[in-house]
Amino acid sequence: MNAPAISPDGGTTLRLTHYAQGGGCACKIPAGELEEVLARLPAPGGGHGGEHGELLVGLDTGDDAAVVRISAGQAIVSTADFFTPVVDDPFDWGRVAAANALSDVYAMGGKPLVALNLLCWPREGLPYDVTAEVLRGGAVVAAEAGCHLAGGHSVHGPEPLYGMAVTGTADPERLMRNDAGRPGLPLSLTKPIGSGVLNNRHKTTGEVFPQAVEVMTALNAGAAELAVRAGVRCATDVTGFGLLGHLHKLARASGVTAELDASAVPFIEGARESVRDGHVPGGSRRNLSWVAPHLDAGGADEQVLLLLADAQTSGGLLLAGEIPGAPVIGRLVPRGEHTIVIR
Repeated sequence: MNAPAISPDGGTTLRLTHYAQGGGCACKIPAGELEEVLARLPAPGGGHGGEHGELLVGLDTGDDAAVVRISAGQAIVSTADFFTPVVDDPFDWGRVAAANALSDVYAMGGKPLVALNLLCWPREGLPYDVTAEVLRGGAVVAAEAGCHLAGGHSVHGPEPLYGMAVTGTADPERLMRNDAGRPGLPLSLTKPIGSGVLNNRHKTTGEVFPQAVEVMTALNAGAAELAVRAGVRCATDVTGFGLLGHLHKLARASGVTAELDASAVPFIEGARESVRDGHVPGGSRRNLSWVAPHLDAGGADEQVLLLLADAQTSGGLLLAGEIPGAPVIGRLVPRGEHTIVIR
């Protein structure tokens, strides 16, 4: 564990990001390695009904959350998400982690109902007043989402971890899934990308990027509601596997190819410069390596590809459809040799 960093004025400043090897969703187990592990598990019980309800979404396509139908017009959406500090400010870290966990429910077209805190804390290395600020940040965002926050679970560990287990509700006939894409549908993105490289720069240099915090703490509630109203039935959120990784999973699950217009993808201010200056998380490079065999990169250079593969934390929704305010970044076409073609 690293000692607190020294601020430019000679005082000590708590560098929360220095208490963990990775940061945010960039600390995820690489997608390829995770899929190898999951392939060893028993076949999921998708479609099974009975007294426990009908499992509509399970492990099959690596979707954002599990969904169980409990009645003709209601389904339960269940997810969990936690990670190491992505920013040094504990309140902001709590806000980001909560927004990220809630996002999985929104990505399925659901509304969060109740959340439980998930906390791992190095109690001998970090004071509890820092813990309280992290939890306060999570509580503020849960309240903003209209989601009950009712307890949780905490353990002692070598690195700080925070997140939430979230349960929500959804209309089973209006779910958004990652396997429902069809040729001819446009692809829209509801938030700019680049939080991974900016967070990496923040951890390395101590520079603060409020524009990245603003993107990461913004809830996907409004975008999800607009998408469900518009009849969108295929979506995912863009997090640790990057835009390319999540788009690959969506196209693979749907049996289509995604044509991506790299020039139409929005980036957070400062992201391009951070890639140029070498502030690229290891998770972003692993994402690109995983997707590369399934990618026709066209004329895109490495810096553009690294941005498109950048490991996001609490990113936006990737929709197979259109909603107001979300740029169209490509389209789905019949399945070809690759799952993604960059134009």
